[in-house]
Order: sequence, then C-alpha cells, then structure tokens
Amino acid sequence: MRFSARRANLEKRSAIVAATRAFFSRNGFVEVETPALQVSPGMEPHLAAFATELEAPGRAARRKLYLHTSPEFAMKKLLVAGCTHIFQLARVFRNGERSDTHHPEFVMLEWYRAGDDYTVLMNDCATLLRESAAAAGASNFVWRGQSCDPRAMPERITVVDAFRRFAGIDLAATMVDPRAPDAAALSRQATRTGVRTAAGDRWDDVFFRIFLERIEPHLGLGRPTIVDEYPISMAALARAKPKDRRFAERFELYVAGLELANGFGELTDASEQRRRFEADQALKARLSGERYPIDADFLDALAYGMPASAGIALGLDRLVMLATGAEKIDDVLWAPVASTEGA
Repeated sequence: MRFSARRANLEKRSAIVAATRAFFSRNGFVEVETPALQVSPGMEPHLAAFATELEAPGRAARRKLYLHTSPEFAMKKLLVAGCTHIFQLARVFRNGERSDTHHPEFVMLEWYRAGDDYTVLMNDCATLLRESAAAAGASNFVWRGQSCDPRAMPERITVVDAFRRFAGIDLAATMVDPRAPDAAALSRQATRTGVRTAAGDRWDDVFFRIFLERIEPHLGLGRPTIVDEYPISMAALARAKPKDRRFAERFELYVAGLELANGFGELTDASEQRRRFEADQALKARLSGERYPIDADFLDALAYGMPASAGIALGLDRLVMLATGAEKIDDVLWAPVASTEGA
C-alpha cells in the first residue's frame, strides 16, 4: 500500500500512541527506555534473533550481542532497582517473521506493576482498548471480517475451559505430570476432533495445533476475550498458580480473533528461572541447532530481590490494525522494512 493510502491509518496510529502515553501518565507510570542491544535477546525456543558484534574502540575486541525480542529483562532490572510502575514503547526485532500480522521490526508496548496482582493488567487492557477506540474514532475493532466492541468488558476464560468449549478436549487429563504432559493422550483426543497429528509430535505441538485450528478463531468475537491460566510449561517467565501449580499466572488478550497481548504474574525465583531458561535452550538446540546465552545479570537481579510484580506486552501495531480495520501490519507502519520479494 502506497504511503498516501496508509496516511489515514498513520494519523490514527499517532492518536493512539498519544492516548496510550496519556493513560500511563494519568496512572502514575514512568516511561523508560532500555537498550535494544543485549547479551541475550530472549529465551523463547521458537524465536529467532538478529545478531551483531560490538566493537571496542580501536577494534581491539569484539563481543557478540543481539537485538532484543522484548525489553523484558532490562525492564525487570529496573524493578529490582526500585522502579514500581514503568512502561515502554520499545522497538523490538524478530528474525524470520513476516506475514500479515508479523514484521521483523515492530513496536511492543510493555508495562510492569510492582506489588500488583496480574489480574490488574486485565483492567489496564480493557481501558486501553476503550481509549484507543476513542482516539481513533472507531466504534468497532475489525480484522478479517470479524468485529469486536472495544468498549465491552472482556470475557475471561481459562485455557482448560476453552479447550473443552471449542474443541471438546479434556486438556487437564493430559497434564497429570506438568513437567511431562501426555502427548499421546492429547493426540488421541485431537484426532477424534479432526485435528491432524503426526508421529513424534510433542505435547506442545499438538496443543498449539488444536489452539490455532479450533480455539483461536472463536476468541474476541463481539467482545474481547482474556484466555487465562496457561500450562506452566508455556509460561517460562510466569509464576505458578498457588492453587494448581500445573498452570501459570499467564493470560492472553484476543480481539476479533487476533492475539493482542500476553501478561504474567512474574516469576521472581532465580533458581527456578535458570532451570526454565536452560530447558528452553535445550529445546531450542534440538529444534534449530542454536542456543542463546542466558543473561546472568538478569538472574543476579532476581536473586538480589525483584518485588512481586505483574507485567505485560501488547503489540502496538496490531492494536492500530484493529482500530483502523487494516488487514496487514505493513498498512499501519510509517516505513515498513524493505521486502525481499522478487529479489
């Protein structure tokens, strides 16, 4: 789409950014800025990062660094340093990602609340949706023909209930041992509902296939949906639910069938965090033959004492897509990264 055709979307984007900053200022947050260059880009096994080298003056030494996939580690260090309510509109980078809803460089709105329960973030999301709609002059959020009222209070549903309601699958029955969920049992249930499985599928593979095919298309229709209590194996940076440690204090926000935000009650146990990081990098090595370094300073900060906190990341570009009705992320960017198509 030419710039002239995108211009109305971009003007609405500017209004949404202004409304977002006003929301956080009004609620006592401080806007922070952290470096994009990091020792560790992030620990998610399925994400690919951009790597570079930092040269010392005179080119005497070089050090491998990465462009971050999220500002999470740096922002949590600020919580340890004494900041309590912080937010950032961070440019983040993910390699190998380009689609209608993905871009190699995008803007992530991330915020943290020290001392608050993660459910407070759900209220933040509801307010941000309403205020973004007002800023953009949108009566409804729309994506691929699906509509959602951004002023409606979100529906809240657990992952287990979503699997039961939309796929007819008893997810909890396959999670007797949360560290070794039963892939065969989940595959059998998936096959009965018409979801394709294959020999060698991990439990996570089957979970995501069911979620994408049977559940995600039903989320956020008419009103926003908050999907809560993800399996602990899918929440490496979140703490476990006190009453059922198979599940984590993690939720995702969906609007018109599009995933918009991912929130946690933050894990503050340094030894448990190291164990999860090592497990994730072992999986990454099996999947891609690569490992990313663990940020030792981040683990040291957790060990020093991070306060009980809640944190969340929201895709700003996707929020603008919903508010403008744009179907492609490139249509809400001031200057998309050059495409290699046709090269």
